[in-house]
Amino acid sequence: MLPPLQQPGSTAPQPLSGIRVLDMSRVLAGPYCTMMLDDLGADVIKVESPEGDDTRRWGPPYMGSESAYYLSCNRNKRSIVLDLAMEAAREVALELARRSDVVVENFRIGTMERWGLGYAQLAEVNSGLVYCSISGYGRTGPLANLPGYDSALQGFGGVMSITGEADGPPEKVGVAIVGLTAGMFALSAILAALRVRDLTGIGQSIDLSLLDSHLVWLANVGSNYLVSGDIPTRLGNSHPNIVPYQAFATQDGWIILAVGNDRQWSHLCDALARPDLAIDSRFTTNPARVEHRAELVPIIETAFRKRTTGDWLALLEEIGVPASPVNSVAQALNHPQVAARQMVEEVAHPALGFVKMVSSPLKLSATPPTIRRHPPMLGEHTREILEEIGLKRNT
Repeated sequence: MLPPLQQPGSTAPQPLSGIRVLDMSRVLAGPYCTMMLDDLGADVIKVESPEGDDTRRWGPPYMGSESAYYLSCNRNKRSIVLDLAMEAAREVALELARRSDVVVENFRIGTMERWGLGYAQLAEVNSGLVYCSISGYGRTGPLANLPGYDSALQGFGGVMSITGEADGPPEKVGVAIVGLTAGMFALSAILAALRVRDLTGIGQSIDLSLLDSHLVWLANVGSNYLVSGDIPTRLGNSHPNIVPYQAFATQDGWIILAVGNDRQWSHLCDALARPDLAIDSRFTTNPARVEHRAELVPIIETAFRKRTTGDWLALLEEIGVPASPVNSVAQALNHPQVAARQMVEEVAHPALGFVKMVSSPLKLSATPPTIRRHPPMLGEHTREILEEIGLKRNT
């Protein structure tokens, strides 16, 4: 096993110090998962083809030669270029897998097996290996061989049918939410499998699909259908189970109102100078407000247009009614709260100077995640990694 990376200025090990991850994934779900693993101290080796991860070319914007997309999910890793069409490169990958604790891959089903790098083949040389395969639709079922892309899965899994205005077309979520949540679920599964390996010494395979991940985070909307049989529809910014719980226009912008219980509703009625609404039988309880949504929402819309966003936020905070402004991405990332949480960090890069990145949300008190390396340039660590396993650069 290769020695674990040491944390600059730190004597305490990180949660995953000593864990080696062979990242043979591309694009988002796999790289996002492995970035979270390496934020927690794992040594992640990113295997790339001579052309590199697809996302290196997903732009603009670019910072120098690197795309913003690639930079977003590849920090802390080391990059090795292996042309897996070549037998010599596959032998290197096999040797790296022999020395690794985790493999993450997202090739089409059957590809890794043809290369001699499938789970059953690698388990013969490394019985403790945790092997996570990420695919669009899973490794079983009639759609197992289809490729998986986030937008396609948003359509297939139902979220687009409930996103957008009621009288408008289906809309996708503004970020690749299926890939991101699949990466989070992959992280959870890998950590669980590593825990089992700690207890038994035996690894296992993980079959993680974008579709399965999507269906899970339908959450209450999926449950609404399973319980009632009613097909959920688009509600714009409204909530299917809570009213009022949506965006409202103000004099100078937008505000999100989130009334979660009847006590907060009563306080909101006072803020609206409409105490009569609190005792109106159509609106006194949340189920009643959901039933009479079409009558209530226009009343609230009219009231909110009479004041500025700042006025409303100050008043609602004072009376304990949850609300927030609708910020732009720039406003969100530059907010003092984000700065206080140290959620944007600058990372030194040998070719780009300093790269700003959103940092880890995992705020562990004793062993917090760290950013130790810049997102690697293509093949930046090939020689270093090959030397560590006693090979010369010949792939």
